[in-house]
Amino acid sequence: METTNVLSIRKIAHSGIDSVDFNDLGFGKYVTDHMFSAEYKFGTWQQPEIIPFQNLIMAPTALALHYGQTVFEGMKAFRMDDGNISIFRIDKHHQRFNRSLERLCMPQLSFELFSEGIKQLVMLDSAWVPKAPGTSLYIRPFMIATEERFGVKISEEYKFIIFAGPVGVYYTKQLKVKIEDTFIRAAKGGTGYAKCGGNYGASFYPTQLANSQGFDQVIWTDGSPELNIEESGTMNIIFVMDGVVTTPPLSDSILDGITRDSFLAIALDLGYKIEERKINVRELIELHSKGKLQEVFGVGTAAVTAPIKTIHMLGKDYTLPADNPDGFSQKAKKILTDIRIGARPDKYKWNTIIC
Repeated sequence: METTNVLSIRKIAHSGIDSVDFNDLGFGKYVTDHMFSAEYKFGTWQQPEIIPFQNLIMAPTALALHYGQTVFEGMKAFRMDDGNISIFRIDKHHQRFNRSLERLCMPQLSFELFSEGIKQLVMLDSAWVPKAPGTSLYIRPFMIATEERFGVKISEEYKFIIFAGPVGVYYTKQLKVKIEDTFIRAAKGGTGYAKCGGNYGASFYPTQLANSQGFDQVIWTDGSPELNIEESGTMNIIFVMDGVVTTPPLSDSILDGITRDSFLAIALDLGYKIEERKINVRELIELHSKGKLQEVFGVGTAAVTAPIKTIHMLGKDYTLPADNPDGFSQKAKKILTDIRIGARPDKYKWNTIIC
């Protein structure tokens, strides 16, 4: 049964909201009182429920722990100027979640089960949605394989869970990054376009090496001799080159970012020319030498934008112009923020409003 019409809700006895320092949220530090949960058994989804946030009980043989069938999404809800709450682009996140699930041979979710689970959880824990500028309620839907087997197989049982937590600003400064020319994040034909746990686990080692060398993050390439740019850390990457908003084209090794898609839509409305094409390291170096590499920044749900100050390319550091309020990234971020909080009309129909 794929419905939330008969959603069971069991409320927590005592809220933990008083323990939250809303003036110092950090990122990933707090979780709200409740979580949504649904189990997949016998070829169908069982009755979903909202329960107090709690630890999971899993067998050591649960297949997700051994063979990587684990997929997640990252979304946000925002406190609007009128006191209501907007959840950003539920439909786009649902589509991407299902694409990831398909790639990992996991059962699809109906839009109703996905969206109603999120909306009802956010409504129940609405007091946790912060009000300060730059803050939001981060929402984490995820699915894991729970069948108790240790043979290599596709699981026949799953758990779908949604939890949430108030968060602050992810990055507080411009970043120093390096072009990764040894390791790659994802291979052609692999799972790079899916939000699955293995992609992130595999990225930790080269990122740790970069951190030890004084860099905040890496810029991933496709591993070719040309070193074509793919992503920036855990985000998509956008360049402003001689006034043109440019980003690598989507592929099976690049995540279809919702923030990326939103920024490109805003760029068109602002009158920018957009190019989705291959960008290689030597082109970046040449553009920098001519003063035409104007902005480089990551875009993603967690950070929204992560401006890059220094890029290490082929053994040399290249400094970029200071982050500019009149630059594209800051203008687009302001428009996106205003739409989310109701300070600007939502012409794109991106917001799902709940009271």
